[in-house]
Amino acid sequence: MKEKIRVLIIGCGSIGERHTRVLQKLGVGEIILCDANVDNLTRVAEKYNIKETYIDYNEAFKSGINAVVICTPNNLHIPIALKACEENCHIFTEKPLSHNLDNVDRLIKLAEERNLVLMVGYCLRFHPALIFIKKVIDERKIGNILSFRFEVGSYLPEWRPGSDYRKNYAVSPSSGGGVILDLSHEIDYIQWLGGKVREVFCYSDTLSDLEIKTEDTAEILLRFENRAIGEVHMDYVQRAPRRDYQIIGDKGTILCDYNEETVKVFTCLKKVWETYSFKIERDDIFAEQDRHFFQCIKENKRPLVDGVEGKKSLILALTAKESSKKGMPVKPIY
Repeated sequence: MKEKIRVLIIGCGSIGERHTRVLQKLGVGEIILCDANVDNLTRVAEKYNIKETYIDYNEAFKSGINAVVICTPNNLHIPIALKACEENCHIFTEKPLSHNLDNVDRLIKLAEERNLVLMVGYCLRFHPALIFIKKVIDERKIGNILSFRFEVGSYLPEWRPGSDYRKNYAVSPSSGGGVILDLSHEIDYIQWLGGKVREVFCYSDTLSDLEIKTEDTAEILLRFENRAIGEVHMDYVQRAPRRDYQIIGDKGTILCDYNEETVKVFTCLKKVWETYSFKIERDDIFAEQDRHFFQCIKENKRPLVDGVEGKKSLILALTAKESSKKGMPVKPIY
C-alpha cells in the first residue's frame, strides 16, 4: 500500500474529533470526514482544515477509501464495517465491536477472507501503565493471580461540557448505550490479564436520577477458568472520576490508580511497596493505538485487538447484561 492513504473517519463527535487530531499529527494519510450531523461535521472540518467531507458514508466510500475509522454509536459499527469490507477497506472501529452479536462472525470472516485489518479500539491496552502491569503479571512477580478488583466511574453529564448528556448515545438502549457496553475497557482488559472467563454474575440498574434509559451502575463478578475471581464496578454517577485496579496474587499485589497515573507493586520477595509513575497525555494513548493500526496495514499483521478479541469482550459484556436480566450466573458462550 502507498505510504499516504485515504482515511475516512465516520462520526465527528468527541472521539471522532480525537482521532482526526491524532491522525493529522501522525500524518498517516489524507483524512476525509463523514457525519450525518452537519453541525458536528462542519465544526470538526473547519477546526482541522479538512476539505473533503460527506454526510452519507455510502457516498464517501465511492471516493476511493483505503481505511475507515468508525466513531459512531455502537449499533452502527457492524453495518459500516461490513460496507467497508465490501469496498476492501481496512477497518478500525471504536469499542465495543457492536451492541449485539448480529453479523459479528460474518464481519470477522469477511475481513479475514479479504485480508483486511480489523481492529477494535480498546485503547487501554496501549497505556504504558497497563502494559507494565501485564508485564509484571506475565513475569510472575506476584505469582498466581487469585483475584481482580476493577472500578471505573464518572458523572455522565460532565463528560462533554457544553453538550446535553440526554442526547448522548449512552442513554439509549437501541444505540448500544449503558455502562456495561460503554465502559467495556475494563471487561476487555481483565480478560487480557486473567484469561478466559467461565461464569458471570451481574447486578445492573438505573439507580440515579439521570434521565437515561440504560443502566447507570453495574457490579460484575467473574469466575475465570483458572479459578481466579474478578470483580468489575462501572457507573455513570461518581462526581469524582475514578478508575483503579487491584490485582492480588499469592506472592504479591498490584495497585493502579489510573487518574493519579501510578502503579504500586508489593512482592513477598522485597516486602515493600514500589511506586511507578506513568505521566502521559490521553492523545498519546490514541496515537500509539492508531499508529499500531496503520503499522498492521503496512506490514500485513494481525492487530493486538482484532475482531476475535473484540468479539470475546462483547460476549462477556452481553453475558453480564443477560445475567442481570435473569438474576442468575450465566456461562459465556465463546
